[in-house]
Amino acid sequence: MTTPEATEASVLVEAVTGLRDAVDSSVLPLATPGQAEGLVVRRELLQQLDDYVLPRLRSIDAPLLAVVGGSTGAGKSTLVNSIVAAQVSRSGVLRPTTTSPVLVHHPEDRRWFADQRILPSLARVTGGPGEDSAPGTVRLVDSGSLPAGMALLDAPDIDSVVRANRELAGQLLSAADLWLFVTTAARYADAVPWDLLRTAAERGTAVAIVLDRIAPEAVDEIRPHLASMLREQGLPTAPIFTIPESVLTPEGFLPADAMARLKAWLDALAGDARARSIVVSQTLRGAMASLSGRTATLADASDEQASAAGALAAAAQSNYERAVDGVKDGMTDGTLLRGEVLARWQEFVGTGEFFRQIESTLSKWRDKLTAALKGQPPPAEDLGEALQSGVANLLVSHASSASADTAREWRRLPGGDALLAAHPELAKPSPDFTTRVESMVRQWQGEVFDIVRNEGGNRRTNARIAAYGVNGIGLFLMLVSFAATGGLTGAEFGIAGGTSVLAQRVLEAIFGDQAVREMAATARRSLLTHVAELYDGEERRYAAAVAAVGDTTQQSAALHAAAARIREVSA
Repeated sequence: MTTPEATEASVLVEAVTGLRDAVDSSVLPLATPGQAEGLVVRRELLQQLDDYVLPRLRSIDAPLLAVVGGSTGAGKSTLVNSIVAAQVSRSGVLRPTTTSPVLVHHPEDRRWFADQRILPSLARVTGGPGEDSAPGTVRLVDSGSLPAGMALLDAPDIDSVVRANRELAGQLLSAADLWLFVTTAARYADAVPWDLLRTAAERGTAVAIVLDRIAPEAVDEIRPHLASMLREQGLPTAPIFTIPESVLTPEGFLPADAMARLKAWLDALAGDARARSIVVSQTLRGAMASLSGRTATLADASDEQASAAGALAAAAQSNYERAVDGVKDGMTDGTLLRGEVLARWQEFVGTGEFFRQIESTLSKWRDKLTAALKGQPPPAEDLGEALQSGVANLLVSHASSASADTAREWRRLPGGDALLAAHPELAKPSPDFTTRVESMVRQWQGEVFDIVRNEGGNRRTNARIAAYGVNGIGLFLMLVSFAATGGLTGAEFGIAGGTSVLAQRVLEAIFGDQAVREMAATARRSLLTHVAELYDGEERRYAAAVAAVGDTTQQSAALHAAAARIREVSA
């Protein structure tokens, strides 16, 4: 039969597992202001959930784990050896002495620690204290001197010169039911230990203080000061055990009378199931209560990531939208009627003198048109190539500006600089972009020719089209599509204006003015559609680079929901 307590524990395990999955799924890949803190919080949450909260919820009756931690040279290993009256942990003057944790337990409790129930990221090894353990391991030691129901874990120095040791010490302290903090009369006020003690207070971890190597005459001065500091930091009930400066026994242990009070307290705690339960409940409740705030910090970092990713994607989108607008302007501001196109148009129609007569009377327009239609028009290939080249250059120019502008903005935005370093190709258009543009322009030119063919609706129209050829009329239509001349001045304006006007008069004589307007509008829309598709493809490179680092958009909501579930079931 399932008891209410078992049901409650099952619900808690389910809720915490959900939070653990949400934390594990969160990614913080972009170099945002909150990334570093978010990554630390994420790592610490995962470690405490895996190393302590979930194992303890699943095995509430497992032995109490007391982690012995403290500063370099505080005497942690000597203290552990003295408690169990055996050399289980290496001690000495060389630092660091404890490079991998040593977990001492009663033989009857081995089953609780031999598997991966707690500290699943650390492999189990055995052996004596003189043997070096590989990184990522915990050495298990049986000791009949230690009462059943309690295990001691000798952790690396919290202020070790080796970063990995410091991080491991922090991880182990988060896995403790009880933190047995060892310090000395000379170092009890150091900053590093108090940072961790404040963290212990914030998370509700049960703490006991061992003030080691203190001169007997200094006890009455230092002990009250230490107690006052503990009260200020939110640890008013933490017991303080003093161990006077002593000469070690020949075996390297502290004298029995020096540590008698501490040993008696540990033995009583190990032998009293209710006392152990109180300590475990205090630490577990504190750890559970701390999850919500820490998860909120991670959610804030996730929100920041989503905002940063959105800003990066928006920068690319904005620049390519601006590029499309630039092409639109270039199609109507006379840009495409300059230089090579003008020269080829002159060759196509006749001479430069022709353009000086463009602004004369309408009868002269008609004379020119009649003469042109009666005669055989010059080859259109050069003009067509000039138009193709002009359009392609316009598209490549604006795409190059869009990629350069996006790269410049990304270097200023959070996370963008690192993404550009990983994808340097994003600083310019795709390697095959020019080739694709040229292919697209040829395709569009073919579509313009199709517009001309489709518009030839009767014998007279077809005859006039045939006089110039579909390609020639198609080139006239392309010129009319770029008819506005707002970007030109002076003589250049007159020439370009004459170019578009003459082309339009020829087309109107064949198709009529309304049909010409519709044909030109269709040609422009077709070109802009192709341009938008090309630029969308370029923009997707940036969106793909952002997406490749991980989807951060739903992380915050998942984290908040998981934390809310824990608050609900813990209430």
